[in-house]
Amino acid sequence: MSTANTIVPPRAGVGERLDSVLLASAEPPRPNAWTATLTLAGRALQKMKNSAFEQLFDIMLMPVIFLLVFQYLFGGAFAGSTDDYLQYFLPGVLVVGAVTQTASTGIAVNSDIVKGIFDRFRTMPFWQPAVLVGTMVADVGRYLFALLFTAGLGMLLGYRPEAGAVGFILAILLLLAFSFAFAWIFTVVGVVAKKTETLLTCSMLLMVLAFLSNVFVDSDTMPRWMQIIVDINPVSHAATAARGLMKGDVTVGHLLLVLFSSTILVVIFAPLTMYLYNKRRRG
Repeated sequence: MSTANTIVPPRAGVGERLDSVLLASAEPPRPNAWTATLTLAGRALQKMKNSAFEQLFDIMLMPVIFLLVFQYLFGGAFAGSTDDYLQYFLPGVLVVGAVTQTASTGIAVNSDIVKGIFDRFRTMPFWQPAVLVGTMVADVGRYLFALLFTAGLGMLLGYRPEAGAVGFILAILLLLAFSFAFAWIFTVVGVVAKKTETLLTCSMLLMVLAFLSNVFVDSDTMPRWMQIIVDINPVSHAATAARGLMKGDVTVGHLLLVLFSSTILVVIFAPLTMYLYNKRRRG
């Protein structure tokens, strides 16, 4: 008899285990909000890994341009010395660098919606907000890398935090929280936008917020009407608090302004994002 037609019996016990799985009456446990969020955050991280070169280029481009161009082109005019200007300028660039990356969060959300991937997720029995929150949690790593790269480049150029490592770490943590809160704005846009190009246009508004802040110069040098606009800008609050933490002269008021701004952003835009997402889902 040909060995090709010989049927090899399954190992003892394999059939019984297979039957126990296929014939089980109990359904597997439904994933909770935490596990669903972590799973989708892992998916978002895998997407970043698959386009690592583009991601790194996008993160590194803005800090390089801002630090090299603004410091050496305008630093002498603004502060009389490029070294002195860097001590003021770098904490503000940290804010702009991290906040700029929040646009990528909205782009990632919108891309999945446009491609129909979210439609597949909607048929699955898990906590649906995890689709959005998972992407945002994964992007915290993007914000952290942007902050560390910008700070590292600034230190190579001569910046030194007077408050030492503790002040530096606290500033990074504060800006991570602020960036996460700010990302909800672009998540809203990502949910409602018909095209990804809309996110790219909206991301240019971040530059307007950056220039209408105290990132580049102190608001005391501005006309009164402009000073009022600059002083209520959340980007200004974050830059002031970061400077204070890294210099060692931060006040409770500075910290409270950033925490208040971050809370307001989450309170307004997080529920709005979920409402618009569920509405689009039903539609």
